[in-house]
Amino acid sequence: MNPWPRPLSALCRGLVPLSTRTIVQTTTVAAKLKTIDDLPGPTFFTTVFWLFVKGYADKSHLLQGLQKSLYGPIWRSRFGPFDLVNVASPELIAQVIRQEGRYPVRAVLPHWKEYRDLRGQAYGLHVDKGLEWYRMRSALNSKLLKLQEVSAYAPIIHQVVEDLLQRIEFLRIGSPDQATVSDVAAELYKFGFEGIASILFETRLGCLKEDIPKETVRFITAVNDMMTLSEIVVVLPRWTRYVLPFWKRFVQAWDDLYDTARTLIDKRLADLQAQMERGELTGGLYLTYLLSCGKLTQSEIYICVTELLLGGVDTTSNTLSWALYHLARNPHVQDRLYSEVNAVCANRRKPDADDLRRMPYLKAVIKETLRLYPVVPGNGRFTTENEVIVDNYRFPKKPRPDTVLPR
Repeated sequence: MNPWPRPLSALCRGLVPLSTRTIVQTTTVAAKLKTIDDLPGPTFFTTVFWLFVKGYADKSHLLQGLQKSLYGPIWRSRFGPFDLVNVASPELIAQVIRQEGRYPVRAVLPHWKEYRDLRGQAYGLHVDKGLEWYRMRSALNSKLLKLQEVSAYAPIIHQVVEDLLQRIEFLRIGSPDQATVSDVAAELYKFGFEGIASILFETRLGCLKEDIPKETVRFITAVNDMMTLSEIVVVLPRWTRYVLPFWKRFVQAWDDLYDTARTLIDKRLADLQAQMERGELTGGLYLTYLLSCGKLTQSEIYICVTELLLGGVDTTSNTLSWALYHLARNPHVQDRLYSEVNAVCANRRKPDADDLRRMPYLKAVIKETLRLYPVVPGNGRFTTENEVIVDNYRFPKKPRPDTVLPR
């Protein structure tokens, strides 16, 4: 784990593409507003030096902190195909959010779109935009963002948690001192993968077993490879694909990822159809809902479920890793949290949704962890609908997403 917390600028920074419907009112005279060309920021060569000579390529949150200290809470940076306006203060971020509109356009992933076109797949949430993006998001959200709906997943998550605890105990007993787990972060990553997959695919993948199934290993490897290669291929010129292996490996990783997800979804669909043919009730959770609600095509379900998996694994494992790290370093916080959990769920009773509402300190621990260590270093919005005014800078409407306001 990276021992350095991400600075506020990392939490706030994002690609703020100039896309919104509502324009923030300002007392600044329009003629006095500055343009993107007036923003401070590093040159292309300075950015390359920081990334590849100073070693910030995999420490973007630290680079953001450095840039904020040099250029202030709003600055411009350019690298590869990206022209970014970085916003790193709560006040400026609020200005951006108020102007993002009903259908915000996030940072474009041209290499993801190219892969989708290459394979004839649906675009999904990360590539599609506008009404289509909103339609898919609305279908996906209804069973994920409401506590009453999410509580239905508690039994399967309890099973995964129990498997994690058994796995940790097994590793402790097998260690030289019978107490130490040498790589807790890796186990938490497998826990996150198993947990989110058990909801999305309504099946267990065996990530926490001693001998992980080959198909599950292939799935995990594909996720890691795709995410790593994604950051590389997006900044490389197209001609490099003929001399460097990264694009082919990126396509292969997506193929493995998509094929495995499709196989799992098709298996669940076949099970549901067999149940119906036998006249049995077709009970199920999230995937069953998606397959039966009629709001998404089967191709859209394949890609949306895959993208949800990508967004759920690191989110869980990163947050758990840092939370446990700081609880270990702050025993008084750990004791207070333990007392709260033990008071609400006495005698090791498994918590339910109502119990979580009675654990404010647990919520505080998680929120503080996310404040210090956000899972991603930025979020972005493109300006494609109306002009946007942030601070005293005017960013005109763009016909296509090519300038991004990071926050």
